[in-house]
Amino acid sequence: MAIEKNNICIVGSGSIATALGNVLAAKGTLKVVLLSIEKAVVESINHSRKNFKYFPNQILNEALSATTDKSVLKNAEIVFLAIPSVNTVDYVIQNINLIPENAIIINLAKGFGNENKTIVDCLNEKMPNSVCSLKGPSFAREIINNLPTAMTFGAEDEKLFDVIENIFSDTNIYLDFSTDVKGVELLSILKNIYAIAIGIADAHFNSPNLRFMFLTRAFKEMKSINHQFGGRTETMFNYCGIGDFGLTALNDLSRNRTLGLLIGKGFFSKDIPSKVLLEGRVSVQIFCDEISKTNSLKNFHIISELYKVFNSDYDSSHFVSKLLEFRN
Repeated sequence: MAIEKNNICIVGSGSIATALGNVLAAKGTLKVVLLSIEKAVVESINHSRKNFKYFPNQILNEALSATTDKSVLKNAEIVFLAIPSVNTVDYVIQNINLIPENAIIINLAKGFGNENKTIVDCLNEKMPNSVCSLKGPSFAREIINNLPTAMTFGAEDEKLFDVIENIFSDTNIYLDFSTDVKGVELLSILKNIYAIAIGIADAHFNSPNLRFMFLTRAFKEMKSINHQFGGRTETMFNYCGIGDFGLTALNDLSRNRTLGLLIGKGFFSKDIPSKVLLEGRVSVQIFCDEISKTNSLKNFHIISELYKVFNSDYDSSHFVSKLLEFRN
């Protein structure tokens, strides 16, 4: 598949959108624009070459532009979706008439769409485009500072692999590829959940032995859930699997690990999730609801214990001991 104009639209102007846009714009062969609803951020990028909200000290490439005008979607050949997962599907459906039918849609959001389905599944039901996924261990700060970063591109059509590989050639982003789009999407959600659990355990015990016991158990449970929901086991060994899980579970820059640390230290309250969009917490509820329809939650010790954390008056000091009762 040939891309003639190299027109790329990134929906969003947050940290990952800005970092990715800056990397691609720096190639000099692509026309990259950020589509945002934040007028002040757009003006900051276009006039000051800075995203004052997310990267106030970072000078952005002069080839990167930003706009609030949705008409830029009409000429887009690749559309990256880099807005919160709770808004992604509705945003695309509301603007579907602006997106060319031959444009490649790439989801960056890590969370469920509507009706407990992945974002890609939701969009595939509504539009004729190739809807793909791009996920991996990728903190935006590292990307924008040109540090080597790995991601998995998931697409059902293998012909798209060469297209996207060419887009990211000569950048600091290294790709692996999978036709298991569902698995790529599911693992990007699951890793948030299990990062919370690792955070809780680490808050109570600064023990490498315990940490990697839980890490192993978590990876095994992720495998079971991924398989039950239609993902392939081999995808867990792509960057979107073990790589993204490791980054999110073990690095203190991770929001979901931080939530786990807060819970473990006793600072968590029911008010926190309403103020901070943490996809991991929301996803616990969705996965548990779906698992309960066909299986017993007792077979999924970690996620079922997290369900109790978020849905009852739970003493987090018992979290580790409860899981240690199961000698699997």
